[in-house]
Order: sequence, then structure tokens, then C-alpha cells
Amino acid sequence: MGLMPSSEELSILLVEPSSTQQKIIQRALEETGIRHLAFADSIKSAIYAIKENEPDLVISSMYLPDGTAETLITLIKKHPETEHINFMLVSSERNREMLETLRQAGVIAILPKPFAHKDLQRAINATLDLSMEQEIDLELIDPHEMQVLIVDDSRLAQKHIRRVLESMGIVNIDLAANGADAITLMSDESYDLVITDYNMPEMDGIEFTHTIRMTEHLSHIPILMVASNADQPQLANITQEGVDAICDKVFEPETLRVLLHKILD
Repeated sequence: MGLMPSSEELSILLVEPSSTQQKIIQRALEETGIRHLAFADSIKSAIYAIKENEPDLVISSMYLPDGTAETLITLIKKHPETEHINFMLVSSERNREMLETLRQAGVIAILPKPFAHKDLQRAINATLDLSMEQEIDLELIDPHEMQVLIVDDSRLAQKHIRRVLESMGIVNIDLAANGADAITLMSDESYDLVITDYNMPEMDGIEFTHTIRMTEHLSHIPILMVASNADQPQLANITQEGVDAICDKVFEPETLRVLLHKILD
């Protein structure tokens, strides 16, 4: 296992049109040890900056002169050359629909304005965690031999979860867009773990879980559910539905690591 890189080694692009907010966030980043920081004030200038000097992390406000953070993250994540770049939102936006696309795209954090220092540090740590290969150590199964099925109707979310798993040494991964497609795959393949979204077309996460638990040769498979708002009241007792664990769709690699230990060991 390699040594965890330090904050000083990270390269960050801050996309913020307000010079005042730029200075506030810059000061907070420098307090976490960040030394390599570039700036952009629009989507156009951000894309140019990424092409010139690829960052490890893009930190963006929601509203930019030529679009929104949703447009920026979509442009970054849709290209194979840049899809691995981590993305963090800093915004006072509270509209859940506005934030949903960003959650689906695999942002590593959504921080409010103003944000707490500890929350910024956690997001930096998540970026550091993803920048290295740190194989998960499980007692009962070799991660290289695990067969995992990711079920999510968002291709960006699929890619993000896959990337986090691969950083832990889990490489045998299949993808399905909904529960119905997943059940078809499960009739031909044996899986050690299913990671499923909550909201999906055709067959949502709860229906999918019920189907697995009611199917004799599938009922033993551990299920981890990801949901955009895992703290919703209707998800409070999700384990009663047959789900082994649940986490928010904006999750840190360490959170997933802990949950995998919990449900696989």
C-alpha cells in the first residue's frame, strides 16, 4: 500500500465568479495545507484551465456567468480524459432538485456557504483517498475475487461508484440501469455484493431488494443501498426491507469502506 499523499501535493481549481468568495475559500483551503491552487470565474475559463493543467479537484459555486455547476460537472465527467477529476460544490443552494444532478454525478461533497472547516477537511481527505490505490482488507473474501453488481439509472453515478470500488482493489464489476435489468443479470452471474440506487425506473431499489430476498438462490446476497437523501423518513427503517446498509449518494471512500467491512465481514 502506498503512503497517503498530503494536502500540499493536491492541485485544486477553484471556480468562483465572486472575488470576495474566492478569497474566503482560498484562505480556508490554505489552512488545510493546500498549496497548488488555480482560479477560474466561468465554465469557459474552467475548461481552459483544466486542459492547461489538470487538477485533482474542482471546487465550484453553483451559479456561474455562463451556466451552472451542473453544466460544468457534466462536461468534465462525460469525457474519458477528465472523468476521474473530483468535483466539490460550495453553494448556499438548498433546492433538492437543483442539487440532485450533482449528487447523481458523483460529487465528493456539497458544502454550504459558509462551510465548517471540518467539512472542507473531510472533502480534501476524500480526494486524497481517491488519489491512491488502497486495497480493502476483508477477512472472508479477497477483493480481487469479488463479483459486484452496481444498479443505478445514472451512468455518472455508476462510474463514480465503480471508481471508488476500483480504488479499493474491487475490479469485477457489472452494471445495470434498474432492478429489472439487474435481476436478468443475476440469473446468469453469481454476485458477492449488490450496490443499488433507491430511485430508479422500471423497478426501484425497494422492489429490487424485495425480489432478491424472495428469490431463494439470491436471498443471501448482501445489499448496500445508496440514496440521494439517505436521512429521509421513509428510509429510516430501510434494513427492515432487507437492505444490509444504506449511505448517502454523496459519500466519502472511507464511508463505503466502513460499510463494506460491516456487511461483508
